[in-house]
Amino acid sequence: MSSSDDIFCMFDNESKKLSDVINTATTKSNLSISEIIDTYYKVINISSMITMLKQQINVDSQKILLDKILETEKIISGKFNSEIHPVIMAKLGKSILETTTALQSGTEQRSRENIENEAKFFEELRQKMSTKEFVEQYDKGLSDD
Repeated sequence: MSSSDDIFCMFDNESKKLSDVINTATTKSNLSISEIIDTYYKVINISSMITMLKQQINVDSQKILLDKILETEKIISGKFNSEIHPVIMAKLGKSILETTTALQSGTEQRSRENIENEAKFFEELRQKMSTKEFVEQYDKGLSDD
């Protein structure tokens, strides 16, 4: 197997993983924080791979790889950037607001159980806000392109 065959196989495998992740993001109504992060990392990694491959590809001899790259770019820009990414951003914002509201409307009575629940809510809020910041950085990258 030649090195260009190896590159094609690797890119094809990563593209299939990306398609699976995007399909999950499309069909699942509420992604967990780890699923959101995994989805963005896959998109970012494949986008970086595409950038690198486009600089090295020989358009005439690697037409199949070029076609796969273009197909994957369409999935990222059409499906992920246009449909999934805005939904994730909106859901994260709404979820952060709901968690913040729940924390603000806490009872005056400070039992051990209430304090433990609040601590869990604060940790959940921290994770959501951190993830939202990560997603916003991705969004900023889209605006810069």
